[in-house]
Amino acid sequence: MASWTARQNKLFEEALAIYDRETPDRWHNVAKVVGKSVEDVKRHYEVLKEDIKRIERGDVPFPYKN
Repeated sequence: MASWTARQNKLFEEALAIYDRETPDRWHNVAKVVGKSVEDVKRHYEVLKEDIKRIERGDVPFPYKN
């Protein structure tokens, strides 16, 4: 899987907020904003969803600040 820069991740998050599930050609629009292929952004989205599930299940410890 191709690596993503912090900037690309930020653009990805912003594009997801703009192009919601109801947007025609959502993945083409997101890919264009991020500069990745449609396949790359779909794969990245699936990884994000899995990360969220792991966090919600408590599988990922949160760092504590004192």
